[in-house]
Amino acid sequence: MFGAGNQGRSGGRRVRLRRAAALAFVGAVLTGAAACGGDGATDGDKGGKDARTDGKAPASTPADDAEDAASAGPGESDTSGTSGVSGALSQRDLTALAFTDGEKIGKYTAGEFSLGEPQGEDYTAAPAACQPLVSLAKGATAFDPASEVHRNVDVAEEMVGTTVAVQLRSYNGGGAADVMKALGAAGKACAGGFVENRAVAKGQYLKVEPVKAPDYGDEAQAYRFTILDVKGTLKLYEYLTVVRSGATTLSFRADILDTKDIGKVPEEVITAQWKKFEAASTR
Repeated sequence: MFGAGNQGRSGGRRVRLRRAAALAFVGAVLTGAAACGGDGATDGDKGGKDARTDGKAPASTPADDAEDAASAGPGESDTSGTSGVSGALSQRDLTALAFTDGEKIGKYTAGEFSLGEPQGEDYTAAPAACQPLVSLAKGATAFDPASEVHRNVDVAEEMVGTTVAVQLRSYNGGGAADVMKALGAAGKACAGGFVENRAVAKGQYLKVEPVKAPDYGDEAQAYRFTILDVKGTLKLYEYLTVVRSGATTLSFRADILDTKDIGKVPEEVITAQWKKFEAASTR
């Protein structure tokens, strides 16, 4: 939430500190994390038997499933029958499939992040099962991409407008499918909210809702996040869409420095990136 639009662009372009205000998010520490899944299960409950006299193991909860998916080793998902699963793309090949610096997408312009990747490994979630909803960067989850490319997409003339972090990641083996499994499990387990942690701030996610995903690739997921500001009075909205094609995921995270609900990740951005990816990867 905090960093998709504050990284600026390379080449001496303006640095947009759109999250400097972030409606009082940055520098504030919220109290009280929303329980993910809401069942109060502890780590000691998983994989063992409860105190019931019937001796049966308790049924797994969505939170348990999410934690299992998030902590599974790379390539553990069953990808049989999944089309296009192969080795990861090289950094050079993946870069060639991404937006270029200065590329126009309708009213939007793509650029490189000059201050490092957005939503990096310093973004963590509590409970940890919600981590895939916060960051899929190398080091953030159990599934490290072999290569990744990040682009910032926004309207250059707008100081307060929609910003989209477009991130392409390619994985070895079944890593990409594992990521999608973990993301789906987190979407269910963390529907009631969670906390996003950074070094100097915390953000309270009130709700995670699935929304319509595009019909691209082998599979796709999309979510709407409702986020509470530090004063506990304003609600902010953010959208995440992730598409998987073979061993590669295309992630789109859209937000705005406003209480306005933008409704979804801009379709033209998703469509343009998908078409570029699809055209180049099928040559």
